[in-house]
Amino acid sequence: MAKTSFCVEDPRNLSILTDFYELTMANGVFKSEMRDIVCVYDVFFRKVPDNGGFAIFCGLEQAIDYLENLSFTDKDIEYLRSRKIFSEEFLQYLRDFKFECNVWAMEEGTPVFPKEPSFVVEGPAIQAQLLETALLILLNHQTLIATKANRIVRSAMGRPVQEFGARRAQGVDAANFGTRACYIGGCVSSSNTMMERDMGIPAGGTMAHAWVQMFPSEYEAFKTFAQVYPDNTILLIDTYNVLKSGIPNAIKVFDEVLKPMGKRPVGVRIDSGDIAYLSKQARIMLDEAGYPDCKIIASNSLDEYIIRDLLINDAKIDSFGVGECMITSRTTPVLGGVYKLVAVKKPDGTYEPKIKISASTEKITIPYRKQVYRIFDKATGKAMADYITIHDEEVELEPQEITIFSPTQPWKRQTLTNVRLVPMLKPIFENGKRVYESPSIDEIKAFCKQQVEETLWDELKRLEYPHIYYVDYSEKLWLEQMRLLNEKQNG
Repeated sequence: MAKTSFCVEDPRNLSILTDFYELTMANGVFKSEMRDIVCVYDVFFRKVPDNGGFAIFCGLEQAIDYLENLSFTDKDIEYLRSRKIFSEEFLQYLRDFKFECNVWAMEEGTPVFPKEPSFVVEGPAIQAQLLETALLILLNHQTLIATKANRIVRSAMGRPVQEFGARRAQGVDAANFGTRACYIGGCVSSSNTMMERDMGIPAGGTMAHAWVQMFPSEYEAFKTFAQVYPDNTILLIDTYNVLKSGIPNAIKVFDEVLKPMGKRPVGVRIDSGDIAYLSKQARIMLDEAGYPDCKIIASNSLDEYIIRDLLINDAKIDSFGVGECMITSRTTPVLGGVYKLVAVKKPDGTYEPKIKISASTEKITIPYRKQVYRIFDKATGKAMADYITIHDEEVELEPQEITIFSPTQPWKRQTLTNVRLVPMLKPIFENGKRVYESPSIDEIKAFCKQQVEETLWDELKRLEYPHIYYVDYSEKLWLEQMRLLNEKQNG
């Protein structure tokens, strides 16, 4: 099935999907002298899920769809009026709402790192405030799940991973958009039929244990399935006993049903027990019976660590079906991305930087509207560091050399040569008008695969104790942050 033109638009109006304080602040701004102020907000996260080396930015297409369809219905207005705290002038503003913001973002599928902005909004304070909740819902969730999926896919060492998680997802949206994120993260298919219809993500599946149980015998269940699906015979062999009945009955059906038809079995699936041991024994039995091409598929609450250990134990598994641990990112179920004010744009077009100070160092924000550059080694094509600058700084894209330093330990400096810099934040909306064409989901998936495989060092891709990737500031940006810290703490 072709999957190059699918784009799912959410038919629901999500404009009022917002924390209530965003509405009270917007009404307050509307009634104050700050009404015409233009603000800049960054979306970023502070910690990579599962203590990994990087995250996968995902959810941009849904964020774009949300922004393109912002409007407040009569029902919304009547509800807000019933609260008796919003001015009629503000309610009329919402009724006539027209999105006017500028938006920049990284491309979907891009590896991203803590503290750097992956999505930036600049626009009237009233509008920019109202976007926080929905944008974080859309970007946090899919980024989290794509990141988990990519970890699991990498742990499979080139073996296909299928997403089986819809039944364990925390709601319909989590199932559907989780499937999208898993596919972008590297899964080859999904059990979610709706997402093949709506997004073109390949759907697959054969039988559950209930199929085997409803027949008089396991053999009859296998035989019937093979007769109905001779070109896609995958049998679930652990309903009763994998080695004593499952594999023997499967082989019998292959011999009696498929072989006379000139067909070959696709595979068998093991969903319980000591999968490493069972897969080894099943492989021996299948090979001896003349079916070395019959694949062995493993499922049963798998995650990246179980998959890694199975392969370390030389399990004879050809592909994996992963459900709850991936679709919920069970080990780290929250990304923690935030939406923070970083600048106010003055009438003369210049920016006044804003900073949030906290007793927790990791919660101190990076002021200014910014650009993020990725520094690539020309010889290897690998990413060396990310370099955050004030948005209008002059940056040489192919410098003779560039010196970077740690923003928290500025005496630690490194000079890089033979590198090129690539700006990462792309224009998405200009004055409320969309200027970015979303790639197809297959193009996003391919881009993610290329970025992870070709631009990231293997040391960064370790499941545990990965190399720490450098995210450094320009000297100008760092000095401005230090100035604001001193001013706010001493003033």
